[in-house]
Amino acid sequence: MLVRTMYIKLIILLPFLILTGCQSTLLSDSNNANTVLMRDDLFPDYQTVKIETPKDIFALDADARAFVKSTQLASNSESENLKNLVRQIFHHSELGLQYKTDANSIASQTFANQAANCLSLTVMTYAMARYAGYDATFYEVKIPEVWTRRDGMNLLNGHVNLRVSLPSNMRHNQMSNHFIDVDFDPQTVRTNFVRSAISQNEVLAMFYNNKGADALLAKNNTQAYAYFKKAASLYDGFGSTWVNLGVIYRRKGAYDAARASYEKALSLNDNNLTAWENLAVLYKIQGDTDMAVRITRRIESKRDENPFYHYILGEEALDYGDPEAALLHYKRARRLDRTQHVILYGMGKAHYELGDIGKALVYLKLAAKHAPNEQDQDKYLSEMSSLQSAI
Repeated sequence: MLVRTMYIKLIILLPFLILTGCQSTLLSDSNNANTVLMRDDLFPDYQTVKIETPKDIFALDADARAFVKSTQLASNSESENLKNLVRQIFHHSELGLQYKTDANSIASQTFANQAANCLSLTVMTYAMARYAGYDATFYEVKIPEVWTRRDGMNLLNGHVNLRVSLPSNMRHNQMSNHFIDVDFDPQTVRTNFVRSAISQNEVLAMFYNNKGADALLAKNNTQAYAYFKKAASLYDGFGSTWVNLGVIYRRKGAYDAARASYEKALSLNDNNLTAWENLAVLYKIQGDTDMAVRITRRIESKRDENPFYHYILGEEALDYGDPEAALLHYKRARRLDRTQHVILYGMGKAHYELGDIGKALVYLKLAAKHAPNEQDQDKYLSEMSSLQSAI
């Protein structure tokens, strides 16, 4: 049977829930404003939630430290050892790392479990590089909006990567390469997206935001609030945290708090379409249908040329049991991008639901051809085999 699951190596989960021009009164960026935006009274037990400390997140256990030491050979130059560390992290036979979208784990757990999303893999690599004595810098990559579906909700994905470099006192040969850019998404490597260096606190905010998103999906609002509050306390310029806080405020019926949180996100970036979308949902709930429609039309016009926008509409249509509508959305997505494996997989799912096994196999084969990693390719080939055996 063709299952409706996706397995993508993307990161930073931002639910737009219900999911998820116009002017708004935007809030101040001051610490006082941030304090007002925090509604501890709505989640009185949030302090009982055990949250990983920054030290816990970057710590390496004995096995992980031994792995790093095994890559650093006395017979090699510093540059060769740097390359060897990165090579061994990526080498499947050595570490067997698998991409798992919902695996948000600390560095030692990522190493032990051999499965994580890109953020957790990047955090682990950073910790290993620092333990080996190298410099390392996080970068946020400015990718277009990309969504996935999980547990019946839409999630927006961001992306980070890492530059690992020799410290200045190791740079003996000025002709040798002193750094390696590490990216766990080959799609991003092949595309010249703009990126900018970010601090460790910003990465920690992303990690806590991901953990909050997991809790939000599990409908544990108190745990979600605890993680989002921690994220905002470390770096309040990450708009995704404020959008997600707005989501749980709306769930609690605290509509004024939800609106203030969305507006905080928009004060950081007025082009945050996820914040606008959630604000439209809030307007609709509160009965201002005209404003909700105006915002939604503006968002749709901006997203119309994004293949992932049409792809996620297809995923929603499948969830609602309408494979014909789903296929139309997938076709629109494919016209915009003919090589995205998840779009091709979606077309296979839609054809399967419509009873056309032959076409389902065609698109599964195409999805496997364009899969960016072995795990996705194996999944598609396995589903092809299951369908063929059922014919």
